[in-house]
Amino acid sequence: MTDAERTLELFRFEDPGQSIAVEVQCGEPLDGADGRHFDACVVVRSGFVHGRVGLVVSPEDLDDWERCLDALQAGERAEWPRGERTAWVEVVPEEPVDVTVRDAPSTQIAVRMPIDDPSDWVQENRLRLDRLREAVQAQAQA
Repeated sequence: MTDAERTLELFRFEDPGQSIAVEVQCGEPLDGADGRHFDACVVVRSGFVHGRVGLVVSPEDLDDWERCLDALQAGERAEWPRGERTAWVEVVPEEPVDVTVRDAPSTQIAVRMPIDDPSDWVQENRLRLDRLREAVQAQAQA
């Protein structure tokens, strides 16, 4: 796999039976009506359902996810990305963590998963965000 084809996770919530993650294609950014963005998808896996829904991620969305992580660390719920332009994720930081993926603009399907994740998922997702930001910045400088 070349660097142009590299896929990185923005975030992941998982337990032994299921997971929800956002995977971002870190190749050449695309130019759209709303500015530069990267193709991405929300990936849902469990013994009951497997699915992917596409979305786009902009540098501003990365800033929004950082604010969401701050809110989650403070025990507040978070929705990402903002707006109604794409599929979105809601996270409620309870025991277990409650994660809902909504494909609101397209199919109107929603999938809710309670994730019993004993790890320090906020810190792990901050590290994922940092790695993705580095890759996005490297692409911008290329």
